[in-house]
Amino acid sequence: MADIHHVHTKDACPVAGPYSQAVKAAGQVFVSGQLPADSKGNLTAGSIAEKTKACIDNISAILHAAGSNMQKVVKVNVFLTDMANFAEMNGVYEKRFAHKPARSCVAVKQLPKAVDIEIECIALQ
Repeated sequence: MADIHHVHTKDACPVAGPYSQAVKAAGQVFVSGQLPADSKGNLTAGSIAEKTKACIDNISAILHAAGSNMQKVVKVNVFLTDMANFAEMNGVYEKRFAHKPARSCVAVKQLPKAVDIEIECIALQ
């Protein structure tokens, strides 16, 4: 398992359980689901746009710590608790992921800490 490396940065939301912010393996960076929170773990209040931005800011900080960047993201998974928020989320998403990686977006009944959105991704190193 020497070729598997755990990624941690103080510049992103701390993990909420027994997992890593990201794992580097096989030339890829697997970023765990990011909640809309700051680097101290304080949840972001406000609109879905603001919460989406917070999730993506965390992803960006983790990718940077892993030696990667947003332009190397190849797959994104977005989890929303209400698809009525899809268009607003997409407005922020399309600006930050202008290179159009593959994506899934699903509605879920509930997310950790009762947030409205969570975003995870896979990037190249």
